[in-house]
This record gives sequence, C-alpha cells and structure tokens, in this order.
Amino acid sequence: MNTECKTIKEQLEDREYEILSPFATKCKDSKGRKRPRTEQFEIRTEFQRDRDKILHSKSFRRLKHKTQVFLSPYNDHFRTRLTHTLEVSQIGRTMARALRLNEDLVEAIALGHDLGHTPFGHCGESILDELLPEGFHHNLQSVRVVEVLEDMNLCRETVDGILTHTWGYKPKTPEAQIVQFADKIAYINHDIEDSIRAGIISESDLPSDCTKYFSSDQSSRLGKMITDVITSSTGKQKVTMSDEGWFYVTKLRSWMFDNVYLDPIAKAEEKKSRNIIKALFEYYIEMLTPYYSQEEIPQIVTDYISGMTDQYAIRRYKDLFIPMPLAEHTNDDALLKKARERE
Repeated sequence: MNTECKTIKEQLEDREYEILSPFATKCKDSKGRKRPRTEQFEIRTEFQRDRDKILHSKSFRRLKHKTQVFLSPYNDHFRTRLTHTLEVSQIGRTMARALRLNEDLVEAIALGHDLGHTPFGHCGESILDELLPEGFHHNLQSVRVVEVLEDMNLCRETVDGILTHTWGYKPKTPEAQIVQFADKIAYINHDIEDSIRAGIISESDLPSDCTKYFSSDQSSRLGKMITDVITSSTGKQKVTMSDEGWFYVTKLRSWMFDNVYLDPIAKAEEKKSRNIIKALFEYYIEMLTPYYSQEEIPQIVTDYISGMTDQYAIRRYKDLFIPMPLAEHTNDDALLKKARERE
C-alpha cells in the first residue's frame, strides 16, 4: 500500500516495527478491547488512545488530592498520588525509550496504575483491607475503575499492566515489567526527598552501604537505579535489574519502612484517618441496607470511599459526624419577617 494512502495510525503502527525492539509490544499485535471502538479519527495508535482515555478520566484528576505518604500535606512541595504517578510515567518512558520498548503502552499503564488508590494513602488501603471480608488491594480496584466504574474499554495489555504493577504479579509484557520497576524506583527516591524535607530523616541517616552504591545525591541515586535496569535488560526479553542493584534497592526500601513509612512522626495523623474511613464505611453500609442486597453493599461502599480524595473524605466525615451550629437569625431576617407579617 502506498504510504500516502495510509492513515496516520497505520503509519505509526508501521513505524513501531521499524524502530522498536523485537521484544516490544506492537499495537498491531494487541489482543484488543472487550468492545470494538467506534471513534472515527485514525490519528492515534490503540495504546495512545488508552493513555488519553486515562488522562481525561475523573479518577485521574482526583489523584491530585490523594495522599502519597504524608497525609493531607500542608506543604505544596510534598508529593501527592498524582505527582507520584507522573514520576512513574516519566521514569518508565525513559527506560522504555532506551530499551526500544513501547513508550505509549508504558505511559498508559503508568498513568492508570494508581487510579483505584484510597484517600490517605496506604493507611486508607489498610483499613479497607481490614473492613472487607475479601480484603482490599488498590491494583484490583484500579482495574475495576477502568473496566467498570468509568468503563474505559482499554486494551487488554494496558489492563494487565495496571493489574500487575504491584510486586508479586507476573506482567505479560515487558512494558508492564518496566512499570513495576518504575513504580518502586519512583516512590523510594521521592519518599526519601519528602522525608528529608519533613525533617524526619537526613541524607546522612540513610544506610551507608546503599549511599555508597547509589550515591547520597538524589539525582545520582535515581539515575543509577534507572541505568541499572536499562543495562541489565538490554537485548533481553525480560526487564530486570542486576542482583547487586536489586539487593540495595530492597535494603533501602526496607530501611524506609522502618524509619519513615512506620515512623510515628510521619504517621501521627494516621489513627484519625483510619477512624474517618471506618466511620464512613459503617455509615454508608447502614444507609444502603434498605435499598441493596447484603452481597452488593460492600462493593458499592468500597467504590465510593476509595474514589474519595483526602479532603472530600474529611468533609463528608464533618458533615455526618461533627455537630454544626445552627445559623443565627440576623436583624435583617427579623426585619423581613415583620415586613411579611404586615402584608
């Protein structure tokens, strides 16, 4: 077929075979969507469409007011769930480009990977996990967001990557494997930076063998982790990291759990947040009892609460459980009342 007769989408698809690695996931090889799409404009590949669907979704916009580590941060320089997502996307794209994998698929997965996360970060996730008989996992909820709640009709490769971004799952594509590493690299590094800004730790507190291997400089540490994945994965079907690099990443992550994620200063407000989620959950369960079956209610309530931002959850808690003073009648009100009595 003459190139001039091809649509922009078809030209982009052909270009993938010319530029990308043999291991990359090509759009033409996608396993497709649950439903055929109906859009008529052939200017994007299928993975680019997925990226744009996620970017324009309501659940994506709400990430800007959801906690990453520090609950309802007072400082605008702390990460939120949205900025974490953008950093994962950028790290993932950097690795994908270097490895000649599909950047568009990586970006779509990265932008969608935390759509199902709760308000108040992992604190919110843990309390819902306790309240639900079958537990709660944000990766499963993220899949529910894109497949049910917002029904984005994404490609199966994108959905698989969102599901498997959590460590312990086995992604079906190298692009999804990239997001697994990008997620971990992103949160370890930006959580260190935020914790230093919060005064919880200092750079000198970090394990000396980790800083010796990765560097004590934030940018250098981040760059070495990314480079390690690239050099260890070049020419291979599986995205991986060197044994030594993975050892120190894991050690640094464990250190962060002991000294930051479970630190009483960082988690000073966590008990209050847990109480908010628990109170809202119990209230909505009771409220919906007359209208839905006992099997349906927990999922409905979970969908509602997990979609809340921190501030919205706090506002709903105040509206429902904090007594508010009755509005006082002003002199103007009294004047109007007298005027009406004279009519």
